[in-house]
Amino acid sequence: MTSVESGTRSLGEFTFECGESIGDLEVAYEAYGDFEPQGEGSNAVLVCHALTGSQNVASEGVPGTSGQARAWWNDIVGPGKAIDTTKYYVVCANVPGSCYGSSGPPAENPKTGEPWGTDFPPVTVGDWTRAQRRLLDELGVGRLHAVVGGSAGGMNVLDWAVQYPDDVARIVPVAAAARLDAQCLALDAIARRAITSDDDWQGGDYYGATKPTDGLALARQVGHVMYLSKTSMGERFGRRAAGRDAVRSFPADRAAGYFPYREVESYLDYQAEKFVDRFDPNSYLYLTRAMDDYDLSEGYEGDADALAAYEGEALLMSFTGDWHFTVAQSESLAEACREASVPVAHHVVGSDHGHDAFLVEPEKVGPPLRDFLADGLAGRAVHDTAEEADGDEETEFAPVHNSLFGG
Repeated sequence: MTSVESGTRSLGEFTFECGESIGDLEVAYEAYGDFEPQGEGSNAVLVCHALTGSQNVASEGVPGTSGQARAWWNDIVGPGKAIDTTKYYVVCANVPGSCYGSSGPPAENPKTGEPWGTDFPPVTVGDWTRAQRRLLDELGVGRLHAVVGGSAGGMNVLDWAVQYPDDVARIVPVAAAARLDAQCLALDAIARRAITSDDDWQGGDYYGATKPTDGLALARQVGHVMYLSKTSMGERFGRRAAGRDAVRSFPADRAAGYFPYREVESYLDYQAEKFVDRFDPNSYLYLTRAMDDYDLSEGYEGDADALAAYEGEALLMSFTGDWHFTVAQSESLAEACREASVPVAHHVVGSDHGHDAFLVEPEKVGPPLRDFLADGLAGRAVHDTAEEADGDEETEFAPVHNSLFGG
């Protein structure tokens, strides 16, 4: 059993990229294992959570967490697992703007004694990275052995290579990309509009009143459609009707009584009901904005130029059924690494699970991640598209964008 530290650190005044400041940024975190300096580096591994995740990456959970916020990567992080907490000092921080203890819209504004709401400054992925650096300084951690993260957390990982290229030896962006494409931007916009058009949102000032749960529920349903692949939805639900005891969560038109309430509808309603109990609507607005805004090449001539200062190694992991962050996008990122002379492997995982594969298929994610952390690109389970392509000039490593809305 490894030690687990859970708490919140006050990091003092913090100026966000938007130019606004708060007097004291608080960051909630969990740390697993024992910190060990190793020459110019250490055994520290920073794990960056996904959009609605939390700092509770592996333990039993902090109060108020559930679903994907509680021990959300417990199959990957822990004693004897891919990110072995008996070998590594593992830190995960709740990003600013979220709702699991770090400063954000639902946190108290010390000047008013009330929740910040939409008076909280807009946040960016860059703000997440700088807050994590400040937290690690407080914990006495200098250079990191690795930074690992999936989805929006993978963007956070990439930003570490840009902002602090000398502070990390290995990066692992999982199911991530250098930026969102137009389709994902559109779906995020619809999700936000579902929240802001809920009468209970009240311009973000709903604390102490009725929470805009209908809007947040719809936003989450849009998200779940993004996270599943066309294949996985077909295999899991098909066109089957839900059981007789299933009850619709949303108001229905009169004609609905004639038609079946399908399993896929019931699944989306169930996931939405769970989500609204654990997440804050304003935080959802803030964090999706941060993800939408992220662009690796911003301020640079291109992705390769952005990565040029990074001298560590990179393992990119993508999943064939993921249309949120595609294999093609990861391959483009791998090409940027090669152009920047960053040692890289793009490890493609065959999976029909969609974007959530990095959470639900630890048996496929764990081995290359474990070996990369231990041995870098020489790790036995680490594979690269470039190496595989050498043996077959006609091999396709970047499947067509497998959108749910394609033909």
